[in-house]
Amino acid sequence: MELIFTIGAFILALGILIVFHEFGHYFVARLAGVKVLRFSVGFGMPLWSRKMGSDGTEWVIAAIPFGGYVKMLDEREGEVDPAERHRAFNCQSVWRRIAIVSAGPIANFVLAVVFYWILFVSGVPGLRPVLADPPENTPAAYAQLASGDLVLKVADVAVETWQQMRWELLDHAVRKDIVALELLDEQEHIRLQQLNLSTIGPDDLDADLLRKIGIVRFSAPIAPVIGELSDDGPAERDGLKSGDRIAAVDGKSVERWGDIVAAVRSAPGRPVAFDVVRDGARLSVTVQTDTVDGGKTPIGRIGAAPQFDETQMQRLITQVRYAPGEALYRATAKMGEVSLFTLRMLGRMVVGDVSLKNLSGPITIADYAGQSAKVGWLAYLNFLALISISLGVLNLLPVPILDGGHLMYYLVEIVKGSPVSDRALDIGQRIGLALLLTLMAFAIYNDISRLFGG
Repeated sequence: MELIFTIGAFILALGILIVFHEFGHYFVARLAGVKVLRFSVGFGMPLWSRKMGSDGTEWVIAAIPFGGYVKMLDEREGEVDPAERHRAFNCQSVWRRIAIVSAGPIANFVLAVVFYWILFVSGVPGLRPVLADPPENTPAAYAQLASGDLVLKVADVAVETWQQMRWELLDHAVRKDIVALELLDEQEHIRLQQLNLSTIGPDDLDADLLRKIGIVRFSAPIAPVIGELSDDGPAERDGLKSGDRIAAVDGKSVERWGDIVAAVRSAPGRPVAFDVVRDGARLSVTVQTDTVDGGKTPIGRIGAAPQFDETQMQRLITQVRYAPGEALYRATAKMGEVSLFTLRMLGRMVVGDVSLKNLSGPITIADYAGQSAKVGWLAYLNFLALISISLGVLNLLPVPILDGGHLMYYLVEIVKGSPVSDRALDIGQRIGLALLLTLMAFAIYNDISRLFGG
């Protein structure tokens, strides 16, 4: 069931991003008076098709979902009725062709801005960047970061959430900077510390980057007291109540909620004995756990959540929300920031400053799609925005076969005063296809390595 959910979230993401990208091409082509013959989501054998509109455009959903295309009337691809020659793509001015080709990637950037705007207006919940004591011999330890420190700024950029802090540190780690952190300690004193990221190597720029820097999230000890119970869940059915303090699980004493979670998860489908303190009296309650899919192995669940200290939670959890006007500005800035960072990362991969292990293919992207969709629609929108930007940037690379490759040809045409020769186009297509296949091979190899290497 989880696999089906992940595949569904992945296909939905691809569908949204591909349709919007291709619609950019389609919309501007129609504005320019070019006749569109086919709008296809996916490649290969059509699963569904229908002709619609005054031009009889064929709308297609095809079997292979990794892309799409807009086929326009073009003398290079078949005979064109002389009466419609003025509507052929190849007969348009170079500036119109540039507008049509660049419209796809631009549509992806616009879509990302829309998604970020929705997020910023709705309010994005997040963890505050509160730190735990760093491991020894890490850059964070040498910078004398301490447990309870709240990161206010990375360099001159204010950060409100853990994710914002991570993003800024990743940006500086790529450049091997010495970055100033503005910190607020538990006594409400502000201080500056210098974090040296020059020792971070290309292989460190991955999901474990913060751990390698020594940045560890503060985890407040949660008391073993039950807060909320799932309706008709195992805990409620078998007699546990909100406010119960758990003293022991299966005879082993517990001091924090994490001890309870570990004991329950390791007992799927089995009875678990709880020693409970309720209204000053001690009693025993046995709960039959549910079994749920934990990925590689099944885990136990009882449907109980801990009771939180509201004051402590206010220091650890925040929500980022802006007024519509400011949200649009910040969404646009965020799109530009992510786009430039993606370009820098790609450039550093080319020169070897960043490992190719950071490339992700369809398996990893599908996994992220499923994980974000499980968290909620806000996380899924954030995922879609990031992938939409990546798709836009990738398509603008000056690689033949991509939109950026066509734009490169048109710039050459502007300089030399005539179109690039068919021979040059053919050679470019072959080189571009080889580059893309090589890139995809690396990405899929990385996916498989992550899948089987954990």
